[in-house]
Amino acid sequence: MSSAPFDALASELARLPGFGRRSAERAALSLACRGAASINPLLEALTAVRDQLVPCETCGALTTRDRNPCIYCTDQSRDASRILVVETPGEILALERSGAFHGLYHCLNGHISPASGVGPRDTTLDVLEARLSSGLVKEVILALSTDVEGDATASYLKERLSALGVHVTRLAYGLPADSGVRYSDPLTLRRAISGRQDA
Repeated sequence: MSSAPFDALASELARLPGFGRRSAERAALSLACRGAASINPLLEALTAVRDQLVPCETCGALTTRDRNPCIYCTDQSRDASRILVVETPGEILALERSGAFHGLYHCLNGHISPASGVGPRDTTLDVLEARLSSGLVKEVILALSTDVEGDATASYLKERLSALGVHVTRLAYGLPADSGVRYSDPLTLRRAISGRQDA
C-alpha cells in the first residue's frame, strides 16, 4: 500500500522507540483497516497527552497541568530525605512498578556526554542542587544507565553533590550492561535498590 497519508503515518510511527520501518507499516495498516472506530480513541488519547501532560516543575516526572507538582512530590508519606536520580521520566514509572523505592525522584532529562556536546547545563542538575539546598535530603541515589555515559555522569554527580554534604549512592550493578532502569524487571530493580552502594 502506498499513499501520502499512509506513508506519513508509517514514517511518524517509525520514529517511536521499538518501531522499525516494517513494524510501523504493520501498525499503520492495522489502523487504516480498522477505520474511525479505532482511530478516534487514539486521536483523543494523543490530543490529551499533547494538551495535558507536562513535566513536574519539581522533579521532572510526567504529570498533568492541573496536578503540578506531581503525585510523587506531593505525597507526604514518601521519604523526603532520599532522592533517586534518573535520566528520563519513563524510568520513574519502572521504579514505581517495582515498589522498591518510597522516596522522591529527580529526572535529569539525559546524561552528560561530551562526545555529543551534552554538558551539565543541558541537564536539570541545577534544579537538583536547588532541591538539596533545603538540607532535608540526606541521600541521593543515582539510577543511571550502566554504559560509559551513565558512568561518566555518575562520577560527575558524585563529585559535585558530595561537596554539598549529601551522601551519594548508586544502584547495585544488578542492572543489565548497556541498559538501564526502564528495561529492567521489578525484581531486578528491587535488588538493585536494596543493594545500592557508594557512588
